[in-house]
Amino acid sequence: MIKYIGSKRVLIPSILAVIEALPYVRSVLDVFSGTARVGHALKERGYQVLANDHNAYAATLARCYVEADRDDVLHDAEKLIKEFNSLRGRPGYFTQTFCVESQFFQPKNGERVDAIREEIEKKSLPPQLKAVVLVSLMEAADRVDSTTGLQMAYLKRWAPRAYNDIELRLPNVLPRAQHGKGLATQQEAFEFVDSHQADLAYLDPPYNQHKYLGNYHIWETLVLWDKPSAYGTARKRSDCRERSSVFNSKPRFEDAFDRLVKSVRAKWLLVSFNNEGYLNRATAEKLLGQRGEVRTLELDHKRYVGAQIGIHNPTGRRVGKVGHLRNKELLYLAGPRLSKSTELQKSAQLRLFV
Repeated sequence: MIKYIGSKRVLIPSILAVIEALPYVRSVLDVFSGTARVGHALKERGYQVLANDHNAYAATLARCYVEADRDDVLHDAEKLIKEFNSLRGRPGYFTQTFCVESQFFQPKNGERVDAIREEIEKKSLPPQLKAVVLVSLMEAADRVDSTTGLQMAYLKRWAPRAYNDIELRLPNVLPRAQHGKGLATQQEAFEFVDSHQADLAYLDPPYNQHKYLGNYHIWETLVLWDKPSAYGTARKRSDCRERSSVFNSKPRFEDAFDRLVKSVRAKWLLVSFNNEGYLNRATAEKLLGQRGEVRTLELDHKRYVGAQIGIHNPTGRRVGKVGHLRNKELLYLAGPRLSKSTELQKSAQLRLFV
């Protein structure tokens, strides 16, 4: 899957262990689905997953990894990916914006992206099949980019991978889940929870002022293919200045989170957050306490790659160090009191919940 600062890759074993220990959970709401990595893992374990994200690129990832089922798309997707890999490059908007006006990709790869994306648009594919080939293209471009994993800036010198030739691969689309077909939507979080319900809701909200749209604006443009006006060195979409989420606002976050906790229609709430975020542990536990007993697990975690690299000036020279290289990822579980026979009580790892 694509490089992503909000990825929960290292948390997935703990997330799965918690959910699998709970009684009678068959369906899950993934309210802020991001890369759909969590939803994909839950689908693989048989849960019916209803995934949502307000960004188009994230909704497309969920449509591929949660909603699409392997038997429905495999044959056509394999044919299309073979066809797209044979196309010659044709310079267009993507090349001009992200290879000439900026240096996120080598022009040879930008030209291939332009050619493939135009061909996808011509074909008027069914939504799930289109999502699969768009994700294939997104992931192929991600493998040859020249960034640290964020699209707020590109590297001053080309990353070695940027010299590779772009090549599409079939995404790991799963068979239909045991407990029901998944769903992917593109709604605001409150709209989504008002119209959907499940046994458990997984919440992974933004925890600071940085918008995922700005961090991954290239993928939004690649999916929408609306060729927007762009600004700044990173050539961000013009609507990055306009589109916002209440969850990126420090003064508004607590009230928004409180409202969301009250609105979600699920027996259980599982929330992942970060100790550098807008809510401290005590406040988060207080708000979640409205939904029942709260258990919290803290996990030590390496900070994102930008923190590992350090602080640099506009010329690329390192001018300082960040204050710390590790933080805490927190998992909060809220819901009915668990009986002592529940596997959550027995698990050696999950006894860390206090």
